[in-house]
Amino acid sequence: MKCRYIFFFVFFFSFSAFSQNKLQPSQTLQRPKLVVGLVIDQMRWDYLYRYYERYGSAGFKRLLNEGFSCDNTQISYIPTYTACGHASLYTGSVPSINGIAGNDWIVQSTGKHMYCTSDSTVQSVGTTSTAGKMSPKNLLSSTITDELKLATNFRSKVIGISLKDRGGILPAGHSADAAYWYDDLTGNWITSTYYRANLPTWVETFNNQKLVDKYLSQKWTTLYPLETYKQSSPDNSPRYEGKYPKEPSPVFPHDIPAYRSSNASTIRNTHWGNTLTFDFAKSALQSEGLGKSGQTDFLAISLSSTDYLGHQFGPNSVEIEDMYLRLDKDIASFLNYLDTSVGKG
Repeated sequence: MKCRYIFFFVFFFSFSAFSQNKLQPSQTLQRPKLVVGLVIDQMRWDYLYRYYERYGSAGFKRLLNEGFSCDNTQISYIPTYTACGHASLYTGSVPSINGIAGNDWIVQSTGKHMYCTSDSTVQSVGTTSTAGKMSPKNLLSSTITDELKLATNFRSKVIGISLKDRGGILPAGHSADAAYWYDDLTGNWITSTYYRANLPTWVETFNNQKLVDKYLSQKWTTLYPLETYKQSSPDNSPRYEGKYPKEPSPVFPHDIPAYRSSNASTIRNTHWGNTLTFDFAKSALQSEGLGKSGQTDFLAISLSSTDYLGHQFGPNSVEIEDMYLRLDKDIASFLNYLDTSVGKG
C-alpha cells in the first residue's frame, strides 16, 4: 500500500514521525503526497499516557499504534518558549544558530526590543491592525520546509497555520506559499504582504462564516461527568488556577458568553481554539489542493490553545484534562479527513 501522507506531531521535548521503509536497490522511491506537521504547544510527553485510558482509538492512540514514539529525543536549548521551540524543531538547530533566541529579545547593538517575527517592511493583510506586520525575516537558518521547496524546485506547496503568528510563520520557513495566523481584533485569519497582497477567496469565505462567534456563544462544560476527571486536581483550585475575566471562581461550567472579552481573543484560551485551527486547516487542504500537486506538499499546523490554557489553569487542572480529551477527538476527525481527502496515511 502506498503512503499517501505522512503525519508527525511534536510537543516541545519529543518528536514522533512515520518512517519510510528501507528501500531495496530495485525499488522506486514512493514520495508521500503530503506531509503534515502538528506541533502541540506546551504538551508534555506524559499527557500521552496520563490520559491514555480515556482517549479514543482514532486520535492519539492511532498515532502511537501506527507510528513511532521517539521517547528519548530532545533538542537541548533554552529557553523553552514557543518561538524557540518551533524554530529549533523545524530547523534542527538551536537558538544560537537559528537566531530565534526567544519570543522577543533586546538587540545588543541598538538596545531595541525585537519580537521574533516582527517585520516593519511588510503590511498586514486581512486586518487594519498591526498584527499582520510579520515575516520569517529574523529566522537565520533553513527549515525542513525550505529544503522541501529547494528539493522540488519550488513546485511543492508549503503552508503554515497557527493561532499564534510565530507558530505559523517559523515552521513554514522563508519560502512558504503562505502562513496564516489569528487576529484578535477581527476574529479572522490573516497574513502579511511577505506572502501575498490579498487574502485568497477561500480565506475570506472561511472568515465570513464567523465560526468564532458560534463557538464562543456556548458555555464550556466538561466532556464527561466532572467526577470522572481523576487525573486532575479538584476543579476549584484557586491557589493554582487563573480565571476568565469577570469569572468568580475557576470552575466548570465556564460561562464563556458572559466572560468573553470585547475582542475575539477569548477563543485562544478555550478548546475551541484547537477546533477552529483544524477547521481552517481542512479548508486550506481542500482549497489549495494540498497533496494533489504531483509533488510532496507540506502543511505545518501549530495548536496554540493548549499553551494558553496551560498558562491560565496549570498542568494539573480539570480544564487541561478536558482540553486534551477534546483534542483527541479533534485529531481523530482531522486524520479521518486526511484519509478521505488525500488517501490513508
